[in-house]
Order: sequence, then C-alpha cells, then structure tokens
Amino acid sequence: MQNETLSIGGMTCAACAGRIEKTVRKIEGVTAASVNLASEKLFVEYQNTQTLSGIKEAVVKIGYQVLEKPQGITVTIPIGGMTCAACAARVEKAIRRLEGIENAAVNLATEKATVVYHPTTVRVSAIKASIEKAGYQALEISRDHAVDEDKLRKEKEIRVLKTKFIVAAALGLPLLYIAMVPMITAFNLPFPRSLAPMNFPFIYALAELALVIPIIAVGYRFYTVGFRNLLHRSPNMDSLIAVGTSAAFIYSIFNVWQIYQGNFRAVESLYFETAGVIIALILLGKTLEAVSKGRTSEAIKKLMGLAPKTALIIENGEEKEIPIDEVLPGDIVVVKPGAKIPVDGIVTEGNSSIDESMLTGESMPVDKKPGDPVYGATINANGLIRFKATKVGSDTALAQIIRLVEDAQGSKAPIAQLADIVSGYFVPIVCLIAVLAGLAWFAAASVGLVNLPAGKSPLEFSLTIFISVLVIACPCALGLATPTAIMVGTGKGAGNGILIKGGEALETAHKINTMVFDKTGTLTEGKPEVTDVLVPEGEAGPKAALFGHGESQGKPLSPEDLLLQIAASAEKGSEHPLGQAIVQGAQNKGLEIFSTDNFQALPGRGIEAVIKGVTVLAGNRKLMEERNISLSKLEAESDRLAGEGKTPMYLALEESAHTEGMRAVGIVAVADVLKKSSKEAIERLHKMGIKTAMITGDNQKTAAAIARQVGIDRVLSEVLPQDKAAEIKKLQSEHSEESGSVQKVSNPFGTNHRNHASVDRHNIVAMIGDGINDAPALAQADIGIAIGSGTDVAMESADIVLMRSDLMDVPTAINLSKQTIRIIKQNLFWAFGYNTLGIPIAAGLLYLFGGPLLNPIFAAAAMSMSSVSVLTNALRLKRFNPAQSAPKKIETLENTMVRGCC
Repeated sequence: MQNETLSIGGMTCAACAGRIEKTVRKIEGVTAASVNLASEKLFVEYQNTQTLSGIKEAVVKIGYQVLEKPQGITVTIPIGGMTCAACAARVEKAIRRLEGIENAAVNLATEKATVVYHPTTVRVSAIKASIEKAGYQALEISRDHAVDEDKLRKEKEIRVLKTKFIVAAALGLPLLYIAMVPMITAFNLPFPRSLAPMNFPFIYALAELALVIPIIAVGYRFYTVGFRNLLHRSPNMDSLIAVGTSAAFIYSIFNVWQIYQGNFRAVESLYFETAGVIIALILLGKTLEAVSKGRTSEAIKKLMGLAPKTALIIENGEEKEIPIDEVLPGDIVVVKPGAKIPVDGIVTEGNSSIDESMLTGESMPVDKKPGDPVYGATINANGLIRFKATKVGSDTALAQIIRLVEDAQGSKAPIAQLADIVSGYFVPIVCLIAVLAGLAWFAAASVGLVNLPAGKSPLEFSLTIFISVLVIACPCALGLATPTAIMVGTGKGAGNGILIKGGEALETAHKINTMVFDKTGTLTEGKPEVTDVLVPEGEAGPKAALFGHGESQGKPLSPEDLLLQIAASAEKGSEHPLGQAIVQGAQNKGLEIFSTDNFQALPGRGIEAVIKGVTVLAGNRKLMEERNISLSKLEAESDRLAGEGKTPMYLALEESAHTEGMRAVGIVAVADVLKKSSKEAIERLHKMGIKTAMITGDNQKTAAAIARQVGIDRVLSEVLPQDKAAEIKKLQSEHSEESGSVQKVSNPFGTNHRNHASVDRHNIVAMIGDGINDAPALAQADIGIAIGSGTDVAMESADIVLMRSDLMDVPTAINLSKQTIRIIKQNLFWAFGYNTLGIPIAAGLLYLFGGPLLNPIFAAAAMSMSSVSVLTNALRLKRFNPAQSAPKKIETLENTMVRGCC
C-alpha cells in the first residue's frame, strides 16, 4: 500500500472537495481518499503506481488541476569565464554527464546554469567540480525550494482575485447608485438628468448594462464552474451564484428589449445591480478565502526552516561546509557550540548538552556522550561534538514530524459547510419549481383558466413567475449566514486575544468534552527557576568565614542565601540552563557573585569550581556518590522535592581551605514553575463539564506532581513526539457514555470530577500546546489550540491561538464558539425561512386564491431583507463580554437550535 499527497487546483467549496473524494474513491485500487480544502491537498492511499496515474487523470477529467511538484532540487550556479554559445554548450554537456542530474540549462546572457539534481546521488560540490574541470569558474550558488513554488502560485492567485474584486467594486458601486437613487426620492440625492429612468429609460437601461457586463466578465469563473457542476449533477455554491445572477441578468436583458419596443414601464424591472453587487461581494469573500488558504503552507515551510541550511562534515581529514541536502548516511558531521544539529546521527566524539525542546518538549537540555543519538534541528548548547549521520532528508525526526502534521491535516474529515450540502438539493429543487411554476401558469393562462393582470401576456406572466422564484431563492442570505457570524466572532475573539482561524474551529469548539494540555510552556512557564534553597536541619550550612563576611547590602546573609550565593558563583561559568537559573535566582536577590578559579563542567553530573581557595561541587546524586559524599541528612528533602516535580542540585564543599574532606551543605531546587492561570483555567473547564488530560515527554513522577497541583484528571507521561498524535487519536476514539446517570471520570490522583454526557459518542478532543513537537497532535485533535508565546509552527498548525498565552482564554474561546454557533444557526434558519416561505408566494400561490402576484421587485426586496437580517443578527456578537460569560455546561446542539431558532 502506498500513500501520496497531491496538490489540487480549481476547488472553490466543500462540494468540490466532496466531488473529488467521491470520484477518486470509485477508482479501482484506491483504499482511501481525503481532500483538505484549506490546504488544497488530496491525500490518497492506493496499491500501485498505475493507480496513481489513474487518480490524476480522473481529477483532471472532472475539471480540476493536479499540480505537479518538482522531483529534484533546483540549484542556480553563476558561472564565470564563458565567452560564447560554445562555452555554454560545453558546460551543459559537462554537467549532464554526471549521474543524478535530471536537467541542466546554461544561459549565456545571465551567465548562470540552472540544474535540477538528486542530492542523494550527486552533490553540488561535484557539479561545481565538473564546471571547474571544463575550464570555467563556479561561483556562489542559490537554491529554490518546492514550497516556494507553491507560495508563488498562491500569491499569483490572490493578486488576480484582488484585481477582479477591485474592478467589480469600482463598477458595482456606481451601478448600485444608479439603480437605487431614482427610487429614494426622499433624500434628494444628486442624479444625472440624462439618465433619469422616467425620461430616458433606454439610455438608463444601457448605462446599467454597460456597467454590469465587465463585472460579469471578471466573475466568469462562477458561471463556468457553477453551470459545469450543474451539468454534472453536483451543484455547489458557484451554481447558486450562477443561477441567481443569471436569472436577474437575463430578466433584465428581456426588459431592456421591452423598453426598446416602447414598454417604458419595464424600466422598473431591471435587476442588473443585483447581479453586479452579488458578484462583487462574492469576489471579496473569495479573495479573503484565498489569503487564508495561502497561509496553510507556511507551517510546513517554517518546520523545514528549523533545520540549518548547511552542515560541516569531515572529508579527506578536513572540515568542509556543504548544503544539508547533500549530507549522506555515514558522513561524519561536526557541530560547534551554539550551532544546530543538521541531521540525525550517533555521537562519535565529544560531550555536550543538547536543547531538544523543539522536538521533545522537554525543557531541560539532554547530556550527550559518544554513542548517544542526536536529532536534526536541535541545538548544541555547549561543547564541540562529532557524530555519524544515520538519517538524512525525509528520514529525520523533523521530517517525520512534518509528515505527521500533513497526515493529521489530511485525515481530519473537513466539516462540510451546511450551505454547500444543502445547495446540492436546494438549487435543483428551486430550478425545478421555477420551471414547473412557469410552465403551469403559461399553460393555464394560454387556455384561459386564469385571469391575467392588465397588459400581461401569458409569456410575460409566466416569465415573471419563473424569475420571481429564482430571485427570491437567491443564495445571498444563504451565503452570508455563516461567514458574517464567523467574521464578527473571530473579530471579537481577536479583540480579546483569541485568534480563531476560521469557521471549522468555531463550529467544533463548543462541542469539546476533553481538553488535553501539553506541560512545558503551556501549563508551566517553560523556563527553570529556583524554587527551594534548603540547609540540612540542625546544620549551620556553609561557613560564611570561608567566603568573606557573608553580607549583602550591609546585612548578614541567612544560611539559605549564602548557599544560593555559593551555588550561583560556582555556576557562573556554566552554560547549562539549570546553572543559569541558579545564577538568575541569586541576581534577583541582589547577592554578590564571587569569581571562580579552575571551573570544570562535568557532563551529566554537574560542575566543580574553586571559590576563594575552597573547592565547591554542585551537581546531581551521581556526582556526590562518585566523590563519596554522604547525603543521608538530605535524602528525605531530596525525595520530597523530586516528588513535587523539582530537580534537586546538591552543593558540597571543603570544611576549610586546608582540609581535603568535603561535606554536603544543602540543596538548591530548580523547576519549571506553573503559570498563575493554570489551576483556575482547569477549574473553570471542570465546571463546564470538560475532562482534562496532560501529555508530556517528562517522566511519570514530574508529570504527576504538576497534574496534582492543578487538578488534571488524566496524565500521559513519557510520550515521544511522534506518539503524541496517536495518543490524541486514542482519546478521540474513546466513548463518553451516560444513560441517565452521572459518569465518574477516572482520576489517578484520588479526586474525582464528574462529567455529564448526553449521548453515547466519541470524544471531541482539543489539544493545547506551544512547541514544535506539539504540531502533529495539534493537527490531529478536533481543535488545536496554540499558546501565543510558543513557536510559529505550533501557531500555524493550530485552529485557535491564545495570543496572550493566558489559559483563562480557553474557556472564553469555548463560550465565544457557543454564542457564534447559536448565531450561525439562527442565521441559517432565517435565511432558509425567507427563501423557502417566499418560493410558494413567488410561484403564485397567493394569486391563485385571489391575492396579489409577487413582483420580482418585492422578491428582490425579500432577498435583501433576508441578507440585512442575517448581518444584523451577526452583529449581536459584538456584545459578547468574556467577563460575563459564566462557565456552564456545554449545551447539546439540539437544545441550542431549539432555543436559538424558536
């Protein structure tokens, strides 16, 4: 079984995505197909390469594009020394002789060679060497990546849509003015006499026609796509737009002909502005949609940007810098202090501490020695190391995270927009009703079964019925119902520091019943701080006489402050984050930092330094045991601190400058402390009936201690980055069952929270995180929530971003989602109500029983009223106040619908 991700062009709505999925799934050999409309990707699982070619052909056949991505890497090499076409041909020939070259083209005018090559087969250094061997100079190179090609394509699409909207708006505004001002006499607005509709109706009609034709021209895609989908019996929102505006335009063209024939009353039945303004507004929406879609590739690009561009390898006994794409398994790579690890490998020489937080989420650096693994994109904190490359390119841990993000996005079933789903039935039914009503009235009028209004022929009467049905069923309100509420809701969220990335997040957030938190940087501050300084009970601690007066700002130091002062002085030369936290803790207290002699870092154990002639050891239990230093008086406190999730660091020193024996004098504990809002946020979520869990790469003891402090229901500890998404998937598959009773949620800490589940269903899981390692889990979760202080990649992968990094915004976001969804449902109810109740009236139901015939003008007015009511209702969200949104149980969709609409 093989997997492939294809970039698809030409999709406009969820109906398009559904059609592609339906078509691809019918192909023999395809086991799974999923389309992500936001990223414009098709994820397929198939059996063989022949099946893949069939998939591409099928997608193209139904009217969409499969955008091929480059197989090799493109590199542009400036070349010096060429003088004529023969030189260019010679260079091309020399490059193409190399194995692994897909294409090579030399431009004599720009003096550059554009080469497409496979880095696993040939290196750029070999390409440059072949140019040099041919007698020319290979100068500094530049690279283009496939992700940039995708970005350029999307930027071009946005530019085209913006241009079309500007044209449509520039012509639509005067068209609307010309159409509406003659009907609004009360305001006495200025209007050209030469266009007065009652005096010069034909010129007036031609002016409107001249303005609307360019608007229809720039919106041609709505008609080509909309009518094509109608012909294929899979209508979408474009079909609604095409049918509605075409009906208004064709009816208006008919009335222009009537005016030309001398029926000047027909000037009152022109609806060119309806078609023009609808197209302009839809183009605006499409432009905004394209902008948001254009950002979907940025998360992947930033993930790729984590890895360094070059690597330093050993070749023929010398260090040589090469592009990262050219590193091969088996190469010996050199990494200097502060540099990034380029690829995955095994350490062969040197000792160092590696910051792996971007991959593992673990805030503490990991000590590395020969034989230990290292991972690409992590940072070498201190010490020079050499390692043997084992995994490169798409096999590295970073590449796997990128792949997991893409897979999670692709496997997440897109929440189909209700308007798109309903349009599949609504449009053909409305068209059928319009045709049947028109034919029925034409037949009845032709044989004299009904009395026609004065001056109306059977054809005009039936055409009026036909157009009225289509105009009153215009999709304006249906199209505005969801996006207007989303725009106001997301705007209100942004004003409160909550960035909600579109309708899917809003549509799902109110259903959440399980909230999963990452630990490091989410529940905690993400940086170590000194939490405890302990001197053994009954002991005097370090002797102040050994280090001078033991005073700070003229006041005698307490044993604890002196201990911290000595520890900070010893750690001053350390680059380890624990040591830096201790130094920062002493500086925050205004303690003097002593100078040190003979500082020595002891990898994996601690440090040794000499302060004023006294040897000081600061480190873990392993270091103390190596030096045979008794910890008996510190054991209990050390275990207590470890149980609280803190890292105890022992301090030992000589009894005097003239003795060799060393004594443990105390403990300085460092921990990643909880954020102030963590506990309160968890409590509020529990009051809303939401279960909580924590997922972390930390050990069980540390994780349990943190969870116990904030009241987390469930702990998932020692979870590797690549397993986080799988754990989220497990939580999603668990059922939340209740049959009239309260269900007790399992809690490993002895306290129980209760959850009311209304039906037997799968969990709706939200994940909150801040690191690169959280990106796959954020994408896998029903709702991904990123902390604003976290990495760009986490924020790009998430559905919601808390810009203030305040966990109290989580329940606020859920409450905002609830209110927004309620507004959306009300909007859809009234939009469908206006349309469906108006259709029988437009079809002549009232006229049949002696009532009035609905004029298309009133049909258009009803359509406009439905749009105004939808917009006005959406604006009520502006009154949302986070402080007044009391935490309460999540309501069922059914209850919300009943109260919101009835």
